[in-house]
Amino acid sequence: MEQVGGGGGPAAEWSGVSWAAGDQAAPAAPAAPAGGANRRLVWSVVVGAAAVAVAVTLVLTSVVGGGDKDDKAGGDTSPSPTEVVSQQSDSYDSPTPEPEEESASPLPSTPELPAGYELYEDEEGFRIARPEGWTRSTVGSRYGIDVVNYRSPDSERRLQVYQVAEESPGASFALYLSDETTKPDGFEKLGLRPVEDGQFTGERLEYLADTLSGEPDIGPWHVYDERFVAQDGLIYAIAAYGLENDGREDELDLLTTALQGFCAPGTCERASAG
Repeated sequence: MEQVGGGGGPAAEWSGVSWAAGDQAAPAAPAAPAGGANRRLVWSVVVGAAAVAVAVTLVLTSVVGGGDKDDKAGGDTSPSPTEVVSQQSDSYDSPTPEPEEESASPLPSTPELPAGYELYEDEEGFRIARPEGWTRSTVGSRYGIDVVNYRSPDSERRLQVYQVAEESPGASFALYLSDETTKPDGFEKLGLRPVEDGQFTGERLEYLADTLSGEPDIGPWHVYDERFVAQDGLIYAIAAYGLENDGREDELDLLTTALQGFCAPGTCERASAG
């Protein structure tokens, strides 16, 4: 340790009270001047007052501040009224993204459905009108919600719902109908037309296919596939599948009824709140 002073004697060490030089006895303190007792008394009073001030500060900190550790471990984490209003504003008032220049569809209402149909709240968050007694299955998707399939008990009819990654229904169908996209065996395009029925804006494709992936080989199949801008401003698709040999109107009825009861995730709650 560095020596105190410039001499060559043993190193001085801090004892916590005073400096001491090794094992040597400390020299006797010189006699205090006449006013030393008074100065020591004043110094003791000052030190004592400082200690009291520190103690008061610690007490105030524990009562008013609570301490970071206590607040995080067991404190009340409920948001303030301002935060709650902000969260509601983010959920309901913020503008939703709109593909190209197409606007979002109006909020859904509770429709009157044909006999044999039910309004179904799907686990993926959307609502749809589907025939009663149909089974549900899903397939993972690389974009948006899972692909949801509803099938009739005899496996001869199917509804399919999924989210579209392209920026518009037209762009999605342009990609699907291009040579880059593999299509079902026996694919035959019957028509593609825009749809603006006051509920949804989009495009509807009608086609035939000899086989469909995941379905029994009982074709040919007749399909209506509609891709549209939903209430949240995002693009969804609903496709209705059925056998060609029993006519084509039943697939159109299946599609339009499903659309009648459809609302995008979160928008049914907004309609009810309004």
